[in-house]
Amino acid sequence: MAKDVNKNTADENTQEFEVTIDGSEVLFKVTRNDYNKLVNQLGPGNKVNAFHNFLVSTVSDEGKQALLKVLADRPGSEVAIGSGIYEAYTPDLQVTVKKR
Repeated sequence: MAKDVNKNTADENTQEFEVTIDGSEVLFKVTRNDYNKLVNQLGPGNKVNAFHNFLVSTVSDEGKQALLKVLADRPGSEVAIGSGIYEAYTPDLQVTVKKR
């Protein structure tokens, strides 16, 4: 599960997440541009590649090797880790749309 470690940032479009992966703490820094790029790449047949690219581009240098090992050894880990960060970044909004 992704834990937002940057709730009170001056730039709320950039958030840092500390993710525990197989007992290792890995830090990710996600910008609005990173998030938007992921959303734009999420097509019906593109989820694994989109999440892989998102994770590799947002992981800290210190956590990159640990992340790459998990991604190589654990099929589907891209989607599991990436969707957790995606959900944590996405704001909680209550939206009601009424057709007129």
